[in-house]
Amino acid sequence: MAYITRQGECWDEAAKAVYGSEKHVGYLMQNNMRLLDITVFSAGTRLNTPEFPENENLPPWRKRQ
Repeated sequence: MAYITRQGECWDEAAKAVYGSEKHVGYLMQNNMRLLDITVFSAGTRLNTPEFPENENLPPWRKRQ
């Protein structure tokens, strides 16, 4: 999967748009290492957005929201 950024969007905003929470910004960055020098995106940057791994062993309150 991929996500196309908007002008002025930052990593945390993209993580929220893709995964539903800013707290997954590390996972998004980990899958887009070539772009780590960018702080604020221009429009049209393509981000690699693999499905977020769910861990079924976690209690419900610890699962991704």
